[in-house]
Amino acid sequence: MTALAASLVSTSVFAGELAVSGSASINWENYSASELNSSKSFSMGNQITFSGSGELDNGMNVSLSFVIDEFDNAANESVANTGSVFDAHSVTVSSDAMGTLKFSGEGGDSAHAAINTTAAGDIWDNFDGKGGTKLRESRSGDNLVHYTLPSLVDDLTVALSYSHAAGNDESDSSYAVTYAGIDGLSVSYGQGSNDAQAVGLGGTTANTDSTTLSASYVYGSVTVAYSDHESDSNTATADQEATSWKVSYTVSDAISVSYGQEEIDSNGAAELTDAEYSKVSTSYTSGGMTVSANYQDGDNTSYTTAVTEDYEYYGLSLSFAF
Repeated sequence: MTALAASLVSTSVFAGELAVSGSASINWENYSASELNSSKSFSMGNQITFSGSGELDNGMNVSLSFVIDEFDNAANESVANTGSVFDAHSVTVSSDAMGTLKFSGEGGDSAHAAINTTAAGDIWDNFDGKGGTKLRESRSGDNLVHYTLPSLVDDLTVALSYSHAAGNDESDSSYAVTYAGIDGLSVSYGQGSNDAQAVGLGGTTANTDSTTLSASYVYGSVTVAYSDHESDSNTATADQEATSWKVSYTVSDAISVSYGQEEIDSNGAAELTDAEYSKVSTSYTSGGMTVSANYQDGDNTSYTTAVTEDYEYYGLSLSFAF
């Protein structure tokens, strides 16, 4: 029995493949605003991904992914270096006939959330700690099932996801469809639910259904993108709409520049005007190294016209992929 067990383990290891990839970055950033006492700061990014895969005798492919990213899950970690370094982990089973089934034990994205990035790249996310609310989406997170259908039509991708009920929260589901059958054009549409979604500025929650439509078109060195996001709630003052656009220009294989804007309309009782964001960025890539610089502007981040809600952000980053 011992010899048989050793043989099985050896065969399993021989049949599969183990790969390690990672990234690291050195970042400098600074916020500037009226009545804001914020000094310039440095930070470091680090992430290592372990992935193993193999093909079963029945033709199915199975892969496991495990990410090590220190202090990525702030809610589970302390200020000191004693927090867990373990991050997203998942197992994926796929074949040409059945499609791709991915189960995320931690850090899973719903089908809708996977396409819910604004055209400008979620500029709001850099200011959400300054009083603004997040862009709403269908529920993602732990123990999430994500299924991508097998190819039905050339250049058409259809994905579904499901999050089980937890506590007083109902189960949530979502879907997303992407078509890239026209040269240079990509169009996506998705929809999903989120029970107990955080809404408004007071920490209240509501049941929401979110819808995203996005499109991008590449013509030579220029890429133009647009997105529209709507979130409808069972609370009349908790609806949200966000529109965004971006223009990118590839100067060369190494250099690119872009400019984008976002506008978020929220119907909260204390929210009097739209939040507006803009970003200009440039990057230089050489091998696995990228140097990037960006300037971002956030106005009315808490949806009022108070001067203390206007911010400017400057960032510089040196990142490495290996």
